[in-house]
Amino acid sequence: MSPAAETPVERIALAPGLEISRVVTGLWQVADMERASGRLDLHATARELAPYVEAGLTTFDVADHYGSAEEIVGALARAEGRRPEALTKWVPQPGPVAAAQVREAVERSLRRLDTDAIDLLQFHAWSYSDPAWLDALYALDDLRREGRIRHLGLTNFDTAHLRVVLESGIPVVSNQVCYSLLDQRPRNAMTELCRARGVALLAYGTLAGGLLTERYLGAPDQSVEEMGTWSKMKYRRFLEQAGGWPALQRLLAALAPIARRHGVSVAAVATRFILERPAVAAVIVGARPGESDHLAANRRLTGFALAAGDRAAIEAALAELQAIPGDCGDEYRRPPYLTASGDLSHHLDVVPPPYRPREDEDGRLRVSSGTPWEEWAGYSRAIRVGDRILVSGTTATHGGRRIGGDDPVAQAHFVIDKIEAALRSLGGRLEEVVRTRVFVARLSDWEAVARVHGERFGRIRPVNTLVEARLIDDGYLVEIEAEAVVTGSRARP
Repeated sequence: MSPAAETPVERIALAPGLEISRVVTGLWQVADMERASGRLDLHATARELAPYVEAGLTTFDVADHYGSAEEIVGALARAEGRRPEALTKWVPQPGPVAAAQVREAVERSLRRLDTDAIDLLQFHAWSYSDPAWLDALYALDDLRREGRIRHLGLTNFDTAHLRVVLESGIPVVSNQVCYSLLDQRPRNAMTELCRARGVALLAYGTLAGGLLTERYLGAPDQSVEEMGTWSKMKYRRFLEQAGGWPALQRLLAALAPIARRHGVSVAAVATRFILERPAVAAVIVGARPGESDHLAANRRLTGFALAAGDRAAIEAALAELQAIPGDCGDEYRRPPYLTASGDLSHHLDVVPPPYRPREDEDGRLRVSSGTPWEEWAGYSRAIRVGDRILVSGTTATHGGRRIGGDDPVAQAHFVIDKIEAALRSLGGRLEEVVRTRVFVARLSDWEAVARVHGERFGRIRPVNTLVEARLIDDGYLVEIEAEAVVTGSRARP
């Protein structure tokens, strides 16, 4: 028996009552396979995955949009007579979200997975400026309370909005993010927040679509179009941001001697490094059932550990890479879009405005955000007059809820999201803001709020005033108003 077979698969308690294998089998490539050859045979594909369960790799990552992946795991559960852990996702299209729509999506996943309760439901939001994402999360939390979902997680959330979720009282246990030797975005602020709040990171893309393997050591450069699969096309764009093909070759050359010392593959070293990072509960390694078998390699990941010298050599190689821009998930929300197509065309048809604009007789456009004060106090969230947009003083209010709890940082982020929503709805952009006025209820919060302003407006640099003021309610810690001038020739909405 090989040493890898003798080594038990590492497991971890992701949440109370939910233990998973630290190497999770990802089935996102099922959609890619079915796009090329049609729907897979559920029972035959489940048989291909049965050896993973028998070897102790009992956890699978699926999603509502991964083709028939959820149904395959349901078929696997029926065939095995034991239920593998299913981590699924819900990725709704942008726009308003009703509670009935959320329930329908969860019930559909329950049917596909053939279970009474989803182990982990991970939520993805396309646009933070549209507060509908919070409606969806609150509705999911209601279903968690009903017992239809055991635990809630997020996927591709950045640090600021993970904080908004946590401070708003929504109990998420994990955030699934891209994390590899090429992409170290989760390493600092995200890891710090997760460790402080007990949130686990589930790392995908650890092999960068297969680029971090021996196959590409010494191989000639390949363009995005030459990469073959959607996964490889996506990560070829990441590589371009990290320094291009020469950077990949230097990194692979640094990994190769470490792999030889341990008697493992370059892929194992690249994945093990991420598995050993703080806050990382598990890595998700993709599978193409029936086409390639990674079972032995995945089992081998739990059979060795990197030494201090190994980690130092890898850190030295990482220091030569260029940082992927932004925070976790930004590749789906702003340029550069590091997706297979280089944009969002294969994900979304349209991103509707968060609020519906109304035109007055004098040609002014106005929007309301639905807070309880706007109607009875007689004001608009924002008004556009010509190319000028003026946004009212805005607090962290959504419907009847205060968002961000008692945290000035979370409140400030949500306030700026609402300002961006108003601007977008009137044909403007956050980048066109020329003035902000910031009011803090406690002068002791000024620096924390100013740092959020710097994070969100640092490249825009509007003129700004920050003062201490009594706000409308003791629970509100920050209020911001803004003015923008729409540039270029964009038409009014």
